Formats: sequence, structure tokens, C-alpha cells
Amino acid sequence: MKKGKKYTEAAKLIDRTMAYDAAEAVALVKKAATAKFDETVEAHIRTGCDGRHAEQQIRGAVVLPHGTGKTVRVLVFAKGDKANEAEAAGADYVGGEELIPKIQNDGWFEFDVVVATPDMMGVVGRLGRVLGPKGLMPNPKAGTVTMDVTKAINEIKAGKIEYRLDKTNIVHVPVGKVSFTEEQLADNFQAIMDAIVKAKPSSLKGTYLKNITLASTMGPGVKVNTAKYVG
Repeated sequence: MKKGKKYTEAAKLIDRTMAYDAAEAVALVKKAATAKFDETVEAHIRTGCDGRHAEQQIRGAVVLPHGTGKTVRVLVFAKGDKANEAEAAGADYVGGEELIPKIQNDGWFEFDVVVATPDMMGVVGRLGRVLGPKGLMPNPKAGTVTMDVTKAINEIKAGKIEYRLDKTNIVHVPVGKVSFTEEQLADNFQAIMDAIVKAKPSSLKGTYLKNITLASTMGPGVKVNTAKYVG
């Protein structure tokens, strides 16, 4: 794939053979972001886990100290008092069974995160085939299956993100926006790495963090030195 002129120029700023410390990497990613829109900075963390083994799965959530820079739309599956509580807490959409045909048949996906109370998981489970592949299925580990809907909504709106291994054993997470200060991006990245290091499966033999790359949506990747995170 032919890279554009801006990308090629930006790539010259980065030494591909080098792994930078996090602060330097953040500065380079900001410098190399040349798109006309406010790009998202993402971290791509290649692990030594084998996600085919349940005990080596990594999944959880972390609240970024400075948020993600994007407005997150929350859909809550709840009924009765919990539905009222979700509305009061600022959920964008609240409902139950009636939302199933809307999502399944009409392809309605005007939301970014789904929260459900445990008693609604039977209903939500019927949407597994459509929500699962999009990474939208509520999960107790990520704190999105809970009776405390107020806390869940507040955390998500404040910048809570989920992380999980993909099929190639890499974790992809947003760190923030290019418009953030270097300090804000570094703080967010540190919070992510603390959570990932903590999530290391005890059964894992060998290297846990193989490599870490930071990149903006349209920019070149910058390698981060993993030494600091390997205890």
C-alpha cells in the first residue's frame, strides 16, 4: 500500500530500530500526527499469551485519568428502579426486551458501550451474535454486568476503557487524542500499562510483553521500551 507524502515525512522522525521510553514515544506520536482531524492515539501491546487457553486470556477495564477525548454513548439494559437509576445517571439509552428487534433486525448501533443488570443477561444473551463480534457484549470482568449502574455509567463517561486480547494475542486500546498534552497521554498510557501488567496470567511461561507500539490513527508506529514494565 502506497503511503502518502505526509506519512512518509512523519515516518522520518522515527528511528524504527529503536524502542523509546514512554514520554519520548508520546512526543513523537504527537509530532508525527499530521491528519486534519484530531487523531486518536492508540497502544498496541503484543503479548506472549496464548488466548486459546482460558487461563491465559487477558480481559478487564481501566479508567483513564484524562478520559479518552471522545463522547461515549451508553446503552443500559435494565428494568424498574434500575432503569430509572440508569436514566438519572446519564445513560444515553435505557431499555429491555423491546430493543432486541431494533438491534437485531434494524441494525441499530447508536451506542459505544452496553451495560446490563445481571437479571437482564438472559435478554442480552439473545444478542450475543451481533454484539459479540463488535466487542459490545456486557461482561462482569469489565464491570459492565452490574447492579451498580450509576457507578458503571459514571466510570464509562469518565473515560473507562476495556482491554482484551484479540485473536493474534495483541491488546489494542485508545490512549487519548493527539490534542491531549504529552503529560495527559503519558498518564493515560501509564494507567493502561499498570492494568495490563497486573493482569499477567500466573500460568504464563516466557515473555509476557513482547512489544508495545504507540501510533495515531493515520501516523506511523513508535516502539516503546518494554523493560520498565517487565517485572
